[in-house]
Amino acid sequence: MSNFTSSQYGLALHTTSFQLGLSISDFSKETRFKTWDVDHELSTYLHQHLVEFISYKVLEKLAFIAVAKGPGSFTSTRIGVVTARTLAQQLNIPLFGISTLEAFAWQNKDNYSVNSLIPVQMSASREKLYVAIYKVINQNQKFILTLPDMVIEPNIWGQKIQHLNFNKKPLVTPKKLGFTVTSLLKLAYYDWQQGKRPHWSDVMPFYGMSVVN
Repeated sequence: MSNFTSSQYGLALHTTSFQLGLSISDFSKETRFKTWDVDHELSTYLHQHLVEFISYKVLEKLAFIAVAKGPGSFTSTRIGVVTARTLAQQLNIPLFGISTLEAFAWQNKDNYSVNSLIPVQMSASREKLYVAIYKVINQNQKFILTLPDMVIEPNIWGQKIQHLNFNKKPLVTPKKLGFTVTSLLKLAYYDWQQGKRPHWSDVMPFYGMSVVN
């Protein structure tokens, strides 16, 4: 496993909803996170909040960046991914793109037992849904992806839920998701520990244009 030195940090940005979330950690002694309700003014305030949240001294110590790649608001997701890609490119460090749905599921994983399936859904445009299904391995290991992020008709999603006979109803994402930035960072750190070092150019926003029906 690859671990941080005492002077390294990971940074996470969550911009896919109306709530901006930033988190930074050395995964040992220091972890900070903060959220802002930016509504439709993300592009106006993102840079300002980034500068205020992390100092230039810490910026030089970043080992990786994580970003919520969607699904979510088209414009906000794009802004977050572009910002994260630019930072990672300038600093020449890895960039982890993490699903918005997976970060939300991870935030709620303590409510599920080992080997449980966690279905997650989010409202999409035109009365569609963004959905995914994750399987819990243990409380420390990342989920197994059972159903990848997709856009689906509600009736088809209902059939899948009924067929799999879940004990709990699907998790439904709230309108503000910036608070899950801490889960975003933890998921990226897990991949870092496994030796993964994704290039910034590999991270693309997930907009979910194709609909399953």
